[in-house]
Amino acid sequence: MEKKFSLKKLTSSREMSLLLVVIVLCIFIQFRNSSFLTGTVIVEMLKNYSVTMILALGMMCVLLIGGIDISIGSTIALSGMGSALMMRDGVFSNTLLGFVMSILIGLVCGLVIGLVISKGKVLPIIATLGFMNIYRGLTYLIANSQWVAAYQVPEKFKAFAQSNYLTFGLVNNLVTIMIICYIIFFIVMKWTRTGRKIYAIGSNPEAAEISGIRIDNIKLLVYSLMGAICGLAGAMWVSVYASAQGDMATGIEMDVIAACVIGGVSLTGGRGSVVGVFLGSLTIAIIGKALPLIGVSQFWQSAIKGVIILVAVILNVMAQRVMDKNNLKGREM
Repeated sequence: MEKKFSLKKLTSSREMSLLLVVIVLCIFIQFRNSSFLTGTVIVEMLKNYSVTMILALGMMCVLLIGGIDISIGSTIALSGMGSALMMRDGVFSNTLLGFVMSILIGLVCGLVIGLVISKGKVLPIIATLGFMNIYRGLTYLIANSQWVAAYQVPEKFKAFAQSNYLTFGLVNNLVTIMIICYIIFFIVMKWTRTGRKIYAIGSNPEAAEISGIRIDNIKLLVYSLMGAICGLAGAMWVSVYASAQGDMATGIEMDVIAACVIGGVSLTGGRGSVVGVFLGSLTIAIIGKALPLIGVSQFWQSAIKGVIILVAVILNVMAQRVMDKNNLKGREM
């Protein structure tokens, strides 16, 4: 009986199923192009998609409370541009200050969105749609519709994305930040009261409110956190591309939401895990890196991602129905 239970639990695990998909996908790509599973390609892939993978953590929290945020690309642009302009104008040149300033700008952006949603009772999709345009417009406004070119960004800030001094030469700095973020979120979501409150609100808002959870405060916290993560992503983006542009990160919310959905995060809230989001983000990274390696045209990449998202949503709905049926049977017994 114990073996049967374990096997059933293993096969019904969303994370385990996704891990198997990732393994099969890697084997297929390696068979088509033997250079894929090499250290250089893997590190480059993780570095290029570290921003998406970090953003997926914030989006997971937003989705868990039953919300959504489609303004993240604009928040990244505003925070990254704001920090880059200050460095260009000589306000500061320190790399750490550049990251801190970008995070603070993103935090303020997320806080404003959170206030409108939690206190103003505006639907998340409407609020973030509006702020998506507001923040993008502000980005062009503060930059006077100009770029911050590579020669205007401090050398140490540009070198951050290519260096690995955070781990004393072992791992790229951006990959290191991404790993640290996943460890922190794993601990918070699994073993803290705040993590449990986030899940509770998404699972049953009425029950959460009755139990004493201040829903508005948690919503404000989650959207502020999403903004801060966008600020971090904005600084990383400027460092990677050694420039700041008004249209940077346009459309990135598509990949971020896709990573969450593929990782098993429910769009209706209350269900999802950090491990699943990591595997979902890794799947997006593998697809983005591998398709050009095996000769797939870039015009097909968006279509393939769309199909994967659609399949993932269908699988999530089916899995949720099975879980609901099992829970109902368990109550009847």
